[in-house]
Amino acid sequence: MSFPLLTATAVLPAVGAIATAAVPAARRTAAKWLALLVSLATLALAITVLVRFDPDGARYQLTESHAWIADFGVRYELGVDGIGVALLALTALLIPFIILAGWHDADPLETGSRRWRPTQGFFALILAVEAMVIISFEATDVFLFYIFFEAMLIPMYFLIGGFGDRAHAGTDENAAAQRSYAAVKFLLYNLVGGLIMLAAVIGLYVVAGNFSLQEIAEARANGTLDMATNTERWLFLGFFFAFAVKAPLWPLHTWLPNAMGEATAPVAVLITAVVDKVGTFAMLRFCLQLFPEASNWATPAILVLALISIVYGALLAVGQRDIKRLVAYASISHFGFIIMGIFAMTSQGQSGATLYMVNHGISTAALMLVAGFLISRRGSRLIADYGGVQKVAPVLAGTFLIGGLATLSLPGLAPFVSEFLVLVGTFARYPVIGIIATFGIVLAALYTLVLYQRTMTGPVKPEVSAMPDLRPRELVVVAPLVVLLIFLGVYPKPVTDIVNPAVKSTMSDVHKKDPKPEVEAAK
Repeated sequence: MSFPLLTATAVLPAVGAIATAAVPAARRTAAKWLALLVSLATLALAITVLVRFDPDGARYQLTESHAWIADFGVRYELGVDGIGVALLALTALLIPFIILAGWHDADPLETGSRRWRPTQGFFALILAVEAMVIISFEATDVFLFYIFFEAMLIPMYFLIGGFGDRAHAGTDENAAAQRSYAAVKFLLYNLVGGLIMLAAVIGLYVVAGNFSLQEIAEARANGTLDMATNTERWLFLGFFFAFAVKAPLWPLHTWLPNAMGEATAPVAVLITAVVDKVGTFAMLRFCLQLFPEASNWATPAILVLALISIVYGALLAVGQRDIKRLVAYASISHFGFIIMGIFAMTSQGQSGATLYMVNHGISTAALMLVAGFLISRRGSRLIADYGGVQKVAPVLAGTFLIGGLATLSLPGLAPFVSEFLVLVGTFARYPVIGIIATFGIVLAALYTLVLYQRTMTGPVKPEVSAMPDLRPRELVVVAPLVVLLIFLGVYPKPVTDIVNPAVKSTMSDVHKKDPKPEVEAAK
């Protein structure tokens, strides 16, 4: 038997989480280093998966299959396609930066504080989330996917509710109440989505007789499994609803600004750059592959919702006074672009959407982590409390600017290529939707540049006059992300070469071909 590489990528952070939690209370620093080393070892395994994956090979590779709950047709089945392997690599890449950025976020508060922050638990929960997200990207058994899709809510709940932003930590009971509210809202929204999905998972088993994604898809393709139209549509809606909550898609998005605003900056990155990607990934892997007719049927409505997310999220970002909530609403707008690209049903749109998942993860991590460093220095999330930071901390301001420019999809930075492909793919089949969506770009420029102007330029406010620049640990976090933004902005081919064959297979699943240009190119 070959080495179970995919299992190892998920088991290693899970075991690391247990080991980190078991470190004695007095050895906080040892727990931090252990968590960091485990995350780096997981990254090494993810790189091995990436190297061994052959974009021109079988659709699902490095597969593992073992009997699990035989009486109910549940198997432990893993496999990665190009989309899954790209997001697995993104997750493994970001976790070490998240751990480094949050190095002191869970240290004990000052003597006499009512709240004790268990450092070991903080880093153990991050590793637990990593393990669950990775196996979600690998699972090809629907029931196995569902278990970890739901299970990741538990550690996320404690990370949001138990480890608040330092700008609020230890101030008053109202701050703790806000964190609790954000955590409960996150949990309830996602639990409702998960329960509806559970009903759809059971319905799928009743119709198909098993939970294997590949077997069901093959049966649908060769005609041995023929779902009634209404049955397929109801099952699709059950799956899509859960994924739309996780993504998040308007009007199911309202939990995200609360969660990101009250969480620490590294946990906010974990939410939007890692956990939320499971929702958009699952739309590609499960909705389109299992329910092709229903996906085509629902496309017009989903495109309208995605368009509302783009414009609505950007408009609310323009009006925000809180830095972290601004980034949260910007992410809602960006997820609208991703979902629009998925359901444009063109190869350019879906390739752009997948690339957008990767690039959004990197750009949001860069912007939010630098914002976290800024907030920790000033002790405030309010934009109005800053001014003139670039004169006292030029490196911090410069990296903040690059993260912001990536967020507005400036040409030469990674998100531009993704957004361009999504818009091209959407315009080819739905030109009106594509044209209206471009207003999201204009609004992105507005909220990003206004944010930079109000925080970094102008007279130096007395409260920031002694603000230190980025420290070596913080530079280690930010510099690689900036390099990746520039590299993938000018040379996205390494990612597109991996995801394009998977996108081609997905287009075949939904029986779609790219529309031909109305005007043929001159010979």
